[in-house]
Amino acid sequence: MKQIKKQFSHDSLQDANSIKAILKAITTGLGKGKVVLSDDQDEIILKPEGLLNLKVSASQDEDRSSLTLRVSWHADRDTAKDRKLIVGDKK
Repeated sequence: MKQIKKQFSHDSLQDANSIKAILKAITTGLGKGKVVLSDDQDEIILKPEGLLNLKVSASQDEDRSSLTLRVSWHADRDTAKDRKLIVGDKK
């Protein structure tokens, strides 16, 4: 059964301590295998498992700096490897 694509996005101005608390909550959720993101408009529940991809990038110019963290994974990737393929004309 294919799941419908769902997205969550939140954009706000926060101080460093608030961002630290948000990142700590995300890392706690990753450790427990469940990350819940919500605001007053939407919610998404993610269930990371297995090996996760981590991408960190940063940039800096005269008046702006940026730090991007991306964590991604594929659900059921290991399950697909365990499936047995049978090829033949017998039923």
